[in-house]
Amino acid sequence: MADTRITVVIADDQELVRTGFALILGAQPDIDVVGEAADGVQCVELARRLRPDVVLTDIRMPRLDGLDVVRQLAGPGVADPLNVVLITTFDQDDYVRIGLRDGACGFLLKDASPGLLVEAVQAAARGDALVSPAVTVRLLRRLEENERGSAPEDAGVGGLSGRELDIVRLVAVGRTNQEICDELFLSLSTVKTYLARIQAKLDARNRVEVAAWAWEHGAVHRPR
Repeated sequence: MADTRITVVIADDQELVRTGFALILGAQPDIDVVGEAADGVQCVELARRLRPDVVLTDIRMPRLDGLDVVRQLAGPGVADPLNVVLITTFDQDDYVRIGLRDGACGFLLKDASPGLLVEAVQAAARGDALVSPAVTVRLLRRLEENERGSAPEDAGVGGLSGRELDIVRLVAVGRTNQEICDELFLSLSTVKTYLARIQAKLDARNRVEVAAWAWEHGAVHRPR
């Protein structure tokens, strides 16, 4: 049987943080930490050599920051992108938008629970996007405030239908395919068909880029 364990490279300039993440992730039965890096340059070199399922990287690091790591490993034009999760103590909205736009598969604060850290790595390995709930709530509040002063951008955004926009919004706030099925009363095959159509219309490689498009275009509403 093929090995289904998730391989991870961790990058952070603080050894104590790297060790902590490695202990949490290494204790999981389905995760192997295969490498650690103390700066962004080392992270990129290690990730390109080892080709892990997930790269977990801090944003503020010497030589090359996490946003540049994302661009080099998962950004537009990268032929075989890796799954990158960004972690930081600096919960600035611009980091989230830029990171997701450039291909990150998740965004967590360093004070996130161990369970959320594991969930983010597992989601990234599946190609899903997970953004820390604290960050998501703040972004939704900001978008809600912006919408009060402008007309909603629903009809025809990106050439998407109303149902397609419903699915895009749920993808953007981290819903899985099954959760989208349950919320919109659709079959799993129908949701997958919609997602394939949405990715084609938006020229998005995966659901992460769909989520990034939604945040960039203000197409996200507070989930009910």
